[in-house]
Amino acid sequence: MTDELVHLTHADTADGRVATITLDSPHNRNALSRQLVTELLDHLAATHADPEVKVVVLRTAHRVFCSGADLSEAATAPMEEGARAVVELQRRIVAHPRPVVVALPGPVRAGGIGIVAAADVVVASTGATFALTEVKLGVTPAVISLTVLPRLTSRAASLVALGGEVFDGARAAAYGLVTTAVEPDELDAEVDRVVAALASGAPQGLAETKALLNRDLLARIDAEGERLVELSARLFRSDAAREAMTAFLSRGR
Repeated sequence: MTDELVHLTHADTADGRVATITLDSPHNRNALSRQLVTELLDHLAATHADPEVKVVVLRTAHRVFCSGADLSEAATAPMEEGARAVVELQRRIVAHPRPVVVALPGPVRAGGIGIVAAADVVVASTGATFALTEVKLGVTPAVISLTVLPRLTSRAASLVALGGEVFDGARAAAYGLVTTAVEPDELDAEVDRVVAALASGAPQGLAETKALLNRDLLARIDAEGERLVELSARLFRSDAAREAMTAFLSRGR
């Protein structure tokens, strides 16, 4: 499909099938539009249902992995709808029976960081950048906190969430947000190495081990998701948030 924003491809290896899901919406830097999220959820469901898939790789066709919410849709979609979709996206990754590996060559922001945190293994370029800028907009990283906070150390969470500062791949690894950070020209090779190691596992072993590792994270999403959707929607509708967003955008950020 020429208008598809997310592509699903497969590669059969000696150890099993590797599915690659590629975000390809350069006009808005892979923002989480309704179309992109719907296609991403559909492809995750397809790989979940395919018994031949051993590993799922999530990557971008361009340098930017994800710029967060699609603000152009904010005026036409209920606040709760977008927040609930991000919760479901994180849950679908966490509950997926196969390991999900994210390859990060470049920037990721806001809701995109929730996708990163939900994945099992994240290989980032040292040149990738991250930022939780919600505090500058008068809101909070509510729904993505479901997966982001369990990954970060508590000190790192305070620094990046309260400061809203940009940090690179090496610091993301030190903070616990990504698994490892490598030089940009080593990213593809490291992703291939990790995927090969994961694909060597037995299907039942992979599924049961992932379920064991993610049990508490999945329970957190199910217990807190709707409350955080409501919090996110309430803050985004507030006068304080509208004023902060206007000021933030006027600075060309």
